[in-house]
Amino acid sequence: MEVFRTPDDRFSGLPGYPFEPDYVEVDGLRLHYIDEGEGEPIVCFHGEPTWSYLYRKMIPPLVTAGHRVIAPDYAGFGRSDKPTSRSWYTYDRHVALMTELLARIDVRGATAVVQDWGGPIGLRWATENPDRVERLVIMNTGLFAGRVNDAFMSWRNFAERNPDLPVGFVIQSATVTEVPQEIIDAYEAPWPTPESKAGAAQFPLLVPITENDPGVAEMNAARERLATWQKPVLVCFSDSDPIFPPKAGQRFVDAIPGAGELVVIEGAAHFLQEDKGEQIAAEMNQFLADGRA
Repeated sequence: MEVFRTPDDRFSGLPGYPFEPDYVEVDGLRLHYIDEGEGEPIVCFHGEPTWSYLYRKMIPPLVTAGHRVIAPDYAGFGRSDKPTSRSWYTYDRHVALMTELLARIDVRGATAVVQDWGGPIGLRWATENPDRVERLVIMNTGLFAGRVNDAFMSWRNFAERNPDLPVGFVIQSATVTEVPQEIIDAYEAPWPTPESKAGAAQFPLLVPITENDPGVAEMNAARERLATWQKPVLVCFSDSDPIFPPKAGQRFVDAIPGAGELVVIEGAAHFLQEDKGEQIAAEMNQFLADGRA
């Protein structure tokens, strides 16, 4: 198996990202995670085509409020190693690697924060390991049952036509704010070559689009476990995401016993952490403080 490791100098001086890297080795791959602060852990699962950089605006206020924030990079993303064969990447493998990473650092009593592909990965991890998880924060995501909307199919078709995925263009297209070029460059930092983008290029094709596709059974099982989830859940969906609109967030609220009322983040698109990261962190800090009362 050929593996690309992004040179460390690609991550030097990225704006708003002063965090020291931490690593574990799993199945011969070096996996990266951020580990900042002390207290009850918050585990932030990123989506596609992002990495732990997506959470940079949220980490400082969460740490200041007394929490430990862990933000891993999936294999193929961020500072983690990147197998160059697209066929290597599967939903089960992403979940297994994150499960092992979080077991190695013995995460317990966690709040799992999920967005985009972080939903299928993080919600499956959380519901398969309920002894490690006390709360959920669900943002702009879904558990796929083989039915997708036209907006997603447009994205999938674009990704299929562009294996050298234009990461910066995708980020800019899925935010309300005009993202400065130095931030776009930072999002692109992990992937200096087409070969390094295999994981990012493959992710859209892993979304099941028929009921018989791989992953449907596992995501349906996670959905069934959520239907009995009594622990606290914060659901935040943005007002301007064509793939995951607020009504998708309401479906989570209606389906999960522990969920509170839907919080709609105004002035944000798909990558709401980029558009409104500080506001989301404030919502989370209030949610976590309320849970201690």
